[in-house]
Amino acid sequence: MKRKDRYDYILEYFRQKVGKVSTELMFGSSFQLLCATLLSAQCTDKRINEITPALFRHFPSAKEMAKAEVDDIFEFVKSVSYPNSKAKHLVEMSKILVNDYGGEVPSDPKELVKLPGVGRKTANVVQSVWFGKPTLAVDTHVYRVSHRLGLVPKEANTPRKVEDYLMKNIPLDEVSSAHHWLLLHGRYICKSARPNCNKCQFEFLCPKLLDASKLT
Repeated sequence: MKRKDRYDYILEYFRQKVGKVSTELMFGSSFQLLCATLLSAQCTDKRINEITPALFRHFPSAKEMAKAEVDDIFEFVKSVSYPNSKAKHLVEMSKILVNDYGGEVPSDPKELVKLPGVGRKTANVVQSVWFGKPTLAVDTHVYRVSHRLGLVPKEANTPRKVEDYLMKNIPLDEVSSAHHWLLLHGRYICKSARPNCNKCQFEFLCPKLLDASKLT
């Protein structure tokens, strides 16, 4: 099966069986989405959704969070990965949003990645989910699934290379959905340590059964 046919089959399955889908993170504003996405780095969305309701009740916007001490934020995020640095980033980020952007989250990716703790992946999530832009965030799930399903070549060995390759092969109007299709497939089916191959609808075309180097 050529790589193009692989894309056609996999995308068509997701269109028909999954349809429109978005992030599982809970949020009520662009600021809250930005915070939740920042916190979710190397942590599960389930854990983030457990701690953000209380965090956002106390600090619902950049204005309130900018006035907080790092220790105040730490108390709410101490159960997530890297809580010290994330608490610091949230406070610093909020201050910059208030001072430089009037408390609003910028839509320009070049401005987003200037914020403490915000990398390309987080910026792409915010652009896609909140601003409706055709961006594709490559997290560990998307990276893993893209390789396992043969959607990208072995040479696409960085998140940016995977992103660029996927963007060339996915219709622009489906880029945002495709991000979540691949992410959720990785989260619930094609898991890192113990993939549920018996539940995978793509088992018959999985490159592990083939010589992946022959994909074109």
